[in-house]
Amino acid sequence: MITIIQRVTQAKVVVDNQTIGEINQGIMALLAIEKEDTEKEAKRLLERILNYRIFADSNDKMNLSLRDISGGLLIVPQFTLAANTNSGNRPSFSAAASPDKAHQLFCYFTEHAKAIYPTSEFGEFGADMQVSLTNDGPVTFNLSA
Repeated sequence: MITIIQRVTQAKVVVDNQTIGEINQGIMALLAIEKEDTEKEAKRLLERILNYRIFADSNDKMNLSLRDISGGLLIVPQFTLAANTNSGNRPSFSAAASPDKAHQLFCYFTEHAKAIYPTSEFGEFGADMQVSLTNDGPVTFNLSA
């Protein structure tokens, strides 16, 4: 399981001209699920996202987590993060989980997120989404379970 997290001042996901997820200050996470991923990796990655210290404290040091600031969390499914881009001019998606498995784990991830972090919002699995954000910093990290 791979995620790109971005510290944002705002982010939203639109599907069919309808906003389906929106946050103010917090983290937008693009999430890819790979073949070998399980619920164990989903739980671990969610905990890493919630506890990763990327927000400034009173000394302007990155010492605060999303939980510490009670920020928003926007999770967007993005299978293209699982692409192998090491050769050629076309990405290979052989490491990505099958659509059925990825959908099941994305649903698990979102249900678990809602249960432990109520200010979570989500993109829609398999939808054509328009994602917009204002990256704060910019601050962006690549995390895996």
